[in-house]
Amino acid sequence: MMKLLKDADIDPAPLAGKRVAILGYGNQGRAQALNVADSGIDVVVGLRDGSASQERVAADGLRSMSIAEAVKGARLAMLLAPDETLAALYRLIEPRLARGAALGFSHGLAIRFQQIVPRPDLDVIMVAPKGPGTALRALYQAGKGMAALYAVAQDASGSAEALALAYGRAIGCGRAGLMPTSFAEECDADLFNESAVVWGAVPELLIAGFDVLVEAGIAEEVAYMECVGELNLLAELIEARGIAGMRAAISNTAELGAVTGGRRIVDARVRAEMRAILAEIRGGAFAATLADEAAAGYPLLGAARSDAAALPVERARTRLSALLRG
Repeated sequence: MMKLLKDADIDPAPLAGKRVAILGYGNQGRAQALNVADSGIDVVVGLRDGSASQERVAADGLRSMSIAEAVKGARLAMLLAPDETLAALYRLIEPRLARGAALGFSHGLAIRFQQIVPRPDLDVIMVAPKGPGTALRALYQAGKGMAALYAVAQDASGSAEALALAYGRAIGCGRAGLMPTSFAEECDADLFNESAVVWGAVPELLIAGFDVLVEAGIAEEVAYMECVGELNLLAELIEARGIAGMRAAISNTAELGAVTGGRRIVDARVRAEMRAILAEIRGGAFAATLADEAAAGYPLLGAARSDAAALPVERARTRLSALLRG
């Protein structure tokens, strides 16, 4: 059974009197920097010259420096910029990292696919909160925490695991629990979820359901409420009760529809496609596609964002929101 470590199990000493450099001030970078600072640890945010985040860092009461200056003397440099930028970021900081320092990540992709090959004297750790940075910060401020995975890819000092746990404690994840994993396991599972389940398949299923109802003459606002609007209810029920408990909480009509219809949609062919996606991820195809997309200026993502904004389901959401606001 997987072990779960909480604050009482974790020694904060590995970060006592040490500097943490947070590189990147986006969703995770900002939340982690603020939580680390509020935990009483010396933290500095490393930013590129002319970064638009400088004013926000200052308004948040944190110090910012150039990336090169931030990592000098840091015990831990957390690379929290977008995945596709991390290899170049490491090349920038590598000559400036003290011998025996540590590299930290919140996602395993760059190490998993050897986009970064760290110096052998460096510890390499990962602490991956299982949720967005906004929620990580809000939970910390409420005296709560977010569960996280942690891993060690390189233990040059002999104390890399202790460092990873101390950092997880500092960002508040020890309040909920830290679970061990590997860079490969976290990366593969996370990319699979993003491609094949929550962020990939679920929105496409919502769009398809909406389109089918509208094609059959159902009003767009009604189709939206039925196919999209109830998703939050489903998520809340599963979070509170599990999938079996969710089934028990809904009406017999809804449960029968789920039993007779669900597996007609998610059938053997869908599962086979999921396995194919996982194989592509593990083989490095997705990581290569991400690198190519970044190098080309994100044409695929740009087109997808434009297409999504023009969907009929988005127009229905706008109209329904206006109606419900009165």
